[in-house]
Amino acid sequence: MKYRQLGSSGLRVSEIGLGSYLTIGMSIDAAAGQATVNKAFELGINFIDTADAYNRGGAEEALGGYLQDVRRQDMVLATKCHATMSDDINDRGLSAKHIFEACHNSLRRLNTDYIDLYQCHRPDSSVPLEETVRAMDDLRRQGKILYWGVSEWPAWMIAQANAIADRYGWAPAVSNQPRYNLYYRHPEMELWPYCSRNGVGNVVFSALAHGMLTGKYQPGANPAPGTRAADPKQNMVIKAMYWTEENLKKSQQFAAIAGDMGIKGSQLALAWVLRRTEVSSAIIGASHVDQIQENAAAPEVVIPDDVLTQLDDIFKPPAQTYPG
Repeated sequence: MKYRQLGSSGLRVSEIGLGSYLTIGMSIDAAAGQATVNKAFELGINFIDTADAYNRGGAEEALGGYLQDVRRQDMVLATKCHATMSDDINDRGLSAKHIFEACHNSLRRLNTDYIDLYQCHRPDSSVPLEETVRAMDDLRRQGKILYWGVSEWPAWMIAQANAIADRYGWAPAVSNQPRYNLYYRHPEMELWPYCSRNGVGNVVFSALAHGMLTGKYQPGANPAPGTRAADPKQNMVIKAMYWTEENLKKSQQFAAIAGDMGIKGSQLALAWVLRRTEVSSAIIGASHVDQIQENAAAPEVVIPDDVLTQLDDIFKPPAQTYPG
């Protein structure tokens, strides 16, 4: 496994990170969950990402059990706050109260004394940004978190948050967690330029576009039983964002290119994401150990320039437009 620094921080994370959305504590049983975590560490993956929102704390609780045999110093444990966790009016968002209580609840569920990377899961326009940044700095000074970051924040908001941190001498956000894949290249427009100039790392999710880039889905055909696209509990995003005949045809072209290279589509998709220096880690989901094994090999893939050109021809880069 290869490792990269998380932005300009001193924290080093594996180029492949293990996520828990829709898998750990939800769609896979305890034995499979434990096996995937064990395999991840066996292969050198040290970055584990979760969130309190995933199965209403269920993913954190499951990980809290699976990680008990791993030395705490050997893992980089990341989680998030923002989601509505109960009917309590304050049990949501990015107020100081909710951040403080959400952090303590995550610590309890994860069965740990501290969180390596605590992330604001979404922006919260109802709370002054100064309050959110101060709350994160307070947690860091208390030793409950080591670093803080954000998830799916626009570049301008990260810039504003870190300007506030700089003004008051508070800890800045060291990372963002955006969606990034061949179908969804929006970060290339503003986020990547901002992050590369300002030392903000990115731990990207959905590199495989919810399975669209694995080649398992065929144009003109219903998804096979047992796949994410066939499961109404898991197919909301893939159906809303990617499921068109045009995109299914692109996925087959992509699979053919990967086949010509002698690798899996998932490995090519992850290697394409990791080609960007702005990316610190690519988060994967896995329901069995074979997927972990396959995806963990992606950092070794070198994509030739002619293949990058082919991919740009199929999956067009975003147009560089500017306001005004």
